[in-house]
Amino acid sequence: MADERNDVVTDRAGGKISDLWKKEDYWAIWLGFILLIAGMLIYFPAGPKGMDAKIGKANATLQAEAKRAPFKTVAWYQATDSKKKLKATSSPAGKKIKAFTTKPHKWSSNPLDAFFMGKEKADAKAAKGAAKYKKAAAADKAALAAAMRAERAAASKRFKNTALNDKAKSAIGDWRTAHTKASKAKKKAKAKPYSQVWYLIGLMIAMGVFFGIGSQVMNKNMGKFLVGFVFVFGIAVLAYVAASQATMKEYGIGYAAWAILFGLLISNTVGTPKWAMPAVQTEYYIKTGLVLLGAEILFGKILSIGVPGIFVAWVVTPIVLISTYLFGQKVIKIPSKTLNITISADMSVCGVSAAIATAAACRAKKEELTLAVGLSLVFTSVMMILMPMFIKAVGMPHVLGGAWMGGTIDATGAVAAAGAFLSDKALYVAATIKMIQNVLIGVIAFGVAYYWCAKIDCAPGQKVSPMEIWHRFPKFVIGFIAASIVFSLLYQSFGPDTGYALIDHGAIRGMSKIFRGWFFVLAFTSIGLATNFRELAHYFKGGKPLILYVCGQTLNLILTLTMAYIMFYKVFPEITAKI
Repeated sequence: MADERNDVVTDRAGGKISDLWKKEDYWAIWLGFILLIAGMLIYFPAGPKGMDAKIGKANATLQAEAKRAPFKTVAWYQATDSKKKLKATSSPAGKKIKAFTTKPHKWSSNPLDAFFMGKEKADAKAAKGAAKYKKAAAADKAALAAAMRAERAAASKRFKNTALNDKAKSAIGDWRTAHTKASKAKKKAKAKPYSQVWYLIGLMIAMGVFFGIGSQVMNKNMGKFLVGFVFVFGIAVLAYVAASQATMKEYGIGYAAWAILFGLLISNTVGTPKWAMPAVQTEYYIKTGLVLLGAEILFGKILSIGVPGIFVAWVVTPIVLISTYLFGQKVIKIPSKTLNITISADMSVCGVSAAIATAAACRAKKEELTLAVGLSLVFTSVMMILMPMFIKAVGMPHVLGGAWMGGTIDATGAVAAAGAFLSDKALYVAATIKMIQNVLIGVIAFGVAYYWCAKIDCAPGQKVSPMEIWHRFPKFVIGFIAASIVFSLLYQSFGPDTGYALIDHGAIRGMSKIFRGWFFVLAFTSIGLATNFRELAHYFKGGKPLILYVCGQTLNLILTLTMAYIMFYKVFPEITAKI
């Protein structure tokens, strides 16, 4: 009797204490934080040699140049570049982790290049890259000389001549473009032989055991999980290989789309093998990845853009979410409320991450989640190509274009790619806006959980209790929020420069971001392997989900652009001028 009573002892939140090690959401938190703590232990002591002195010297130059000229000078950019070279991932430990966890390499015509490149081929590739780098470096040198001449001319008039100042800024901008091209060319000139196969096998074993231990504790068979994991991991690797093909990369068709496609082809033709199903665990993988995503949302960076970015992300997003949901219910009349809210959250907040959290909060069917994710991936691929082309064609300011893309393109990676297509400034604004928007994942999950308890699943006359909301609320979101708070506080205590070296390019890029990518591709593979077209067919009846997504995204595009223009150019132009 004592053992039986202990088994039903509840914590203050109202669940069994055993939930902490028996439930998937909690395991996602524990596994996520194991990796984050490992990242801190590995990278925080591995700061670049002489980091503090180099940062101090660069900052002194930045302060002096800011006082000397009314624009960012050549010396200002050079000092900034010197700080960006300080990365903990460049340490021996960081290089080993990168080698062990690197996804398949880029290839053009031979897929084997994704896994292996011999010395002869690497030397030929390096020689070809060296020729391009030599040309790019010459252009960089010439652009730098022109920029310095223009800056000296402006300085000779004590920066009081507007025409000379504008000419200097333009010349410095041309140099930065040439310098970026030279930096990219330099990387290609350093091609080295590699063999990724054994590293991938080691990574598969490590991740299989990593997730398998949790499966065993959650009363699932670890042996069966590991056998199935080999199959799931293999498909995930193929998805990375397809996404790494040069043409696919150019068109932005990423690993998520390929993972789902390959999974669907298998599940809807020969069928997913039964022995592989124990490892087809979509939510287990992606929830752990979302906990890692929380560490990448740093409040200090959010405040760097300030109020304009918050208005674009936190005002427009809820309006679009609620409007799209009501449109789906009142106008289109989508039969499934859970499908409606999942698509609305996916489209308005931040794509797959928001869809997973929302689907968990409203207990949507896996087929509904698959449909929402599929729509998101298709539109994301299209928008990440067309939006920067449109922005460039109409001459839209890159700050405005970056804010527009950051608030409307669903996936964080796609936002970064689209922003980089325009400029560093557009990339910075777009990525920051998306980061601000990602904060809403937890808020939306709580809101949906409350609404579903109070309005949808509640019997007439029944009042919603905090306990019911807690049971409905996806617990992994707690880990997501906790990771964001912890890393934001660490970043603030380190300061932006040390934080950049040890957190941005240490614990995050060297650990959490790498594994988050692998966990997401496993999740997307699992979505495909667990989905049957016959089960999805009736959801597409009348094309209602597609109509909902198109109409909601159209509203999102219009409102986001309008809000971005008002906030960045009418209400807070002084913030825009500093970006």
